[in-house]
Amino acid sequence: MGDFPRMAAEQDRIEPAPRRVRGVLGGKKIFDTTAALYVWEWPNYPQYYIPVGDIASEFLVDEQHEQRLRRGTARRHGMRVGGAHRPGSVRIFSDEALAGYARFDWDALDAWYEEEERIFVHPRNPYVRVDALRSRRHVVVELDGVLLADTRTPVLVFETGLPTRYYIDRGDVMFANLTPTQTRTACPYKGVTSDYWSLAGGEADIAWSYTFPTRQLQPITDLVAFYNELVDIQLDGRPLERPRTHFVRTHD
Repeated sequence: MGDFPRMAAEQDRIEPAPRRVRGVLGGKKIFDTTAALYVWEWPNYPQYYIPVGDIASEFLVDEQHEQRLRRGTARRHGMRVGGAHRPGSVRIFSDEALAGYARFDWDALDAWYEEEERIFVHPRNPYVRVDALRSRRHVVVELDGVLLADTRTPVLVFETGLPTRYYIDRGDVMFANLTPTQTRTACPYKGVTSDYWSLAGGEADIAWSYTFPTRQLQPITDLVAFYNELVDIQLDGRPLERPRTHFVRTHD
């Protein structure tokens, strides 16, 4: 058992999504619905399934191919909007619990929106809570004996399913030991990163920052966090064990 809460939903759970959800491609609205479903294809987060009646059918291309998938029989479609063509990116289900709903490949669309806010990577999980709290805990970050940060005023970010992240004021970060990179990632809860750093001459992309986080995470603005999975962190003088998580850099 780890030292942070796990996800509450189980795989294959289906629930109504109370939010207005829209998808855009090539400047055209592909769907606009207030009746989407959350479908947990795996426990960490759901995918949106869209009612067929709320999809602009003129942008769909029937590829005349039916598939028997885990959640039922689906007919494969592409999308075509002007010069934008996304073959095989939509599956419309015809039986079982998802009959009359379509699943869109997330990256096939230019943008997704919940109400009037753009969302990134995947839908926000209704069972995930994210809190950013200013603290007086003493946090020291090192890697291979190189000091990277030392602070007594971190912002701690508690996010369901992830280890606590320690966001550190830039004045307490040893940038001489870091090298900026061109990496950018996105998070459905925090937004799009503005900076990434690697250890100078060593481990790649170990730290990141958000200059313009979502309004819910304003306390982390311009602060720097390090991947617990890749560095050595001491909290109040106690070394933290590196967490064993499903580690992906697209979810910071």
